[in-house]
This record gives sequence, structure tokens and C-alpha cells, in this order.
Amino acid sequence: MSVLDDRASFLGSKVVYQIYVRSFCDSDGDGIGDLPGITSKLDYLADLGVDYLWITPFYPSPQNDNGYDVADYCAIDPLFGTMDDFDQLAAQADARGIGLMLDMVFNHTSTSHEWFQRALAGDPKYLAYYKFVDAAPDATADDPGEPPTNWESKFGGNAWEYVPALNKWYLHLFDVSQADLDWDNPEVRAELGKVLRFWQRKGVSSFRFDVVNLVSKPAGWPSDDTDGKHFYSDGPRIHEYLQDMVRRGGIDGLLTVGEMSATSLDSCIRYTNPESHELAMVFNFHHLKVDYPDGEKWELMEPDIDVLRDLYRTWQEKMTAGGGWNSLFWSNHDQPRPNSRFGDTVNYWYESSTLLPTCTHLMRGTPYIYQGEELGQTITDFTSIEQYRDVESHNYYRIIQERGHTPEEAFKIVHARSRDDGRYPMAWDGSKTGRFTSGTPWLALPANHAWINAEAEMADPHSVRAYYQRLIALRKELPVVQAGDVRFLDAASDKVIAYERKLDDVRVLVQCNFSGEEQPALACADGELLIGNYDDPGEAGVLRPWEAVAHIWR
Repeated sequence: MSVLDDRASFLGSKVVYQIYVRSFCDSDGDGIGDLPGITSKLDYLADLGVDYLWITPFYPSPQNDNGYDVADYCAIDPLFGTMDDFDQLAAQADARGIGLMLDMVFNHTSTSHEWFQRALAGDPKYLAYYKFVDAAPDATADDPGEPPTNWESKFGGNAWEYVPALNKWYLHLFDVSQADLDWDNPEVRAELGKVLRFWQRKGVSSFRFDVVNLVSKPAGWPSDDTDGKHFYSDGPRIHEYLQDMVRRGGIDGLLTVGEMSATSLDSCIRYTNPESHELAMVFNFHHLKVDYPDGEKWELMEPDIDVLRDLYRTWQEKMTAGGGWNSLFWSNHDQPRPNSRFGDTVNYWYESSTLLPTCTHLMRGTPYIYQGEELGQTITDFTSIEQYRDVESHNYYRIIQERGHTPEEAFKIVHARSRDDGRYPMAWDGSKTGRFTSGTPWLALPANHAWINAEAEMADPHSVRAYYQRLIALRKELPVVQAGDVRFLDAASDKVIAYERKLDDVRVLVQCNFSGEEQPALACADGELLIGNYDDPGEAGVLRPWEAVAHIWR
């Protein structure tokens, strides 16, 4: 068996479950989820069938970006528990055969991090840890002059902040409190390698790297008439730096995933080909921009299923041909709930909530489930901007209006796009706080949690959660799903995505109707029904609204 076959058997049989720690389960009544809360739900997760838990940052942080502004990579924020709590979680997860995937935020640190504070004090060693650039000699706090580039922060505004005491600018591709590290400095890469080894000694077996393809910046600080992202996305020394991180961290061969912002297919093939010794798989987000008019996140349009199909075809088929590996996902802590976004949760909530995982879980790659997705949780029912906590949402509510929208239009856009759409607490039952907490949740749950909750669905053999269990079981049972080739098919409707998987003499045909109208189906009369989201087979040659169905020949 080749290296690629070995990897497909391993990665293709795994399912990862993402936990947004502050919203999963609160054990102490402060309204914020914590590590003991996760430990208390391990049996729920083991019953679902997942293999790894990706846990979002729980490190000390000012929480300006909900933990992605890290102030200490090797400690636990008291908000989420103690190191003893983490050790207990790791031991209990291991006892159930579940690995832990930790989130490594290595593009930037919090400005509260000791390294940055030493830099502000003028320590040359730590000034060299960050992207500081000298300002003009006559710059002042009132008139700092032009920043080094016109690059835009991902959260809005210019990506540079002036520090009068140093007469320097520092780069922050994200919030002003998140200063970009200088990966050109080998001492920085050595420090980050130590962090990876620290957590492995704690029993961690997997890592997710936040926006890691942004860490290599170009020399000379170029600008043009764009937001600048093409200068640093998949930057000039990115492959060298990833290989260095893997070597220093001792993580070659582990299940690792890189979040790739504005990335390219060719880069991702190289990131994930085992011969590169970089990452096991990547997240790319092109498929989650098919409802962005002209690429603009903060405007609205219906998802373009033609474009979605073409993206899946390209990434599935070409990543496979190039020896790369895909992560399969619809949502995470930065995305609105996908059933509300790509489906119809008013008239076809169950069908929309099961169509999406059918489409991706049977593809070639490693599926990711974001907490509550397996229950069919929808977007929020907020009615005012004051109910949101997300810094990006508040920034863009203002920016959208500055671009000419009314406050009502701005709110409609934020309501559909906010990261808080996926960040509100997990609903464990239908009580007032969903048994997420005995106190007041840090973010309100929607009213529909009264019936979209874990307790109700675990008691229902036909629930969305039960459907996810079946999909996970199929991936573990069928080598054709784990490692088979993939080929996309031309369906008779532009609202249908259809593809087949093949391994030896076994073939699986998957068809998904992304519409509220009946659509023609490809012939599959002699195939065995593998899974479908309607209770009956329906009329031959027809896909019902939001129907997803898979047949197998063996």
C-alpha cells in the first residue's frame, strides 16, 4: 500500500467535532462554557461516533476576539478552568478513544502577551518578535503620517497601529489588539515549536492552525489598489515556514489542519501532499463565498449552486489527483448556521439540516461537525445589534451604514452573516437556558431551542442527530467512502449536485437537491439505497425539495 493509500485509510475514516468552548457547556453557572463542561459531555460525543475534538482557544486572553487574542500559549484562562481540568479532560477523552485537537493561533498574539509588552517597553529582542515598522521622524500621536501599507484589517479599517512611545507602526491583520508575529525571525518559530511540544506532553494528538497561510509577509511592504491580502496569503516563504514548524514541533504524521484564508488550490495541494511534510489537511473557504456578491461578505444574495458544484468538483478531483487532502465542512465558529444559509429552515428544516451533511460526508476527505450542527441548530432570532457580542459584527454594522445602507438594511445583513449566528450556546434540553448553564448565558439562545435540542433528538430515532450518526457509521464502515476516487456528474438540473465514489468494484452515487422544488434525478433503479433524508423512496427519477440520497452498487 502506498503512502497516499495509507493516509486515505487513516484520514478518511476520521470525523472531527468542533467545540466552541465558551458555548458548549458551562459547569459553574457563570454563563460561559468551560473545560469541565466538555468533560461532562464526553459520553454524548462518544455516542455520536466522533474521533477528535477540536477545541477553540481556552488560553489566557483579554477576550477581544473570543480567545483568538492569546496572551499565553501554555496556560488556561481561569474563565475556562485550570490545567488540572485540562488534564482530566485529556484523560477522560483518551479513555473513550477520542483525541484532542487544539487551536494554535500563531499568526498573531494578544497585545497583552508578555512578548508584546516587552516590545512596547523597547526590548530589542521582543521588538523583533513582531512586525514593527519605523514611522516618519516627525510623526506624532496627532499626526502619525501614512501607515506602511494600505492593507485592510480583516475586521475593518487599516491594518497598522501607531505606537507614539516607539515612533513605530505594528501590523495587525485582525483586531488592533492582535499583533502579527514576525515569522521571518527564527526565534519566533522556535518559541512556537516549544508550544506544540508542551501540549503533546499533555496528551494532545492533533492541532488546528488558525489562518496559518498568512504568516509569511513580503519584504518591502508593497501596496496597490486592493486590500492587500494577495501580498501575504500563501506568502513568499510559507512552505519553508510550515515545514520548519512541523519539524520543530514534532508533529509530522499527526492529524493537523490549517485554516487557509484566500488560498489557492495549488498551494493547498502542496500543503497537504505527504511528501511536503507540512499539514495533513486544510480548510479552504471558497465554497462558503458562493452567496457573496462580487466577493463581498457584507452583502446578500442567494447561494449560486452552479458555482458551488464547480468548486466542489475542482477541489475534490484536483486535490485527489495531486495527492492533497480536503477537510469537509459547512460551518464553524466563524460562519452562520449553514441550514439557514443554504437551505429553507422555515418549511424544510429537517431536510435542509440533513441535505448538507449528506452532500459532504460522503465526499473524499475528513468531515468536521460544528457543535449543534448535528442537531440542526439555526441562526439567531436577534432583533437588535445590541444583542450581538461579536466585535466583527459591531464593526461592520457601522461600516455597512457608512457604505450607504440604512440601519435596517445593515441589521439584515449582520443578522445573516454574523459569527454569533454560530456561537450561541449549545442547547442540551428545552428549558430556559437549554441546560447550557445554571446562570445567564453569555449569549442568548433562540426560542426554537425548545425543540431543537440534544435531549429531544437523542430520544428520537429519526432526528437530525440520528441521521448524523448514520453518516458517521457509514464512513467508518465503507472503504469506498474513506478512500475511493471521486468524480462529479452532470445533473439534469443546475440545483442538483451529484457525484460518485469508486473503489475497486464498489460504486456510490450521491445526489443532492439544493432547492425547494422537485428536480430530475439520475437513474439509480438497480442500486441499493445507502442513505436518504426522506422516509420513503419517492417517485423514480425525481428528487424532492431539499432531498439528499445515496445509492451503492457492490
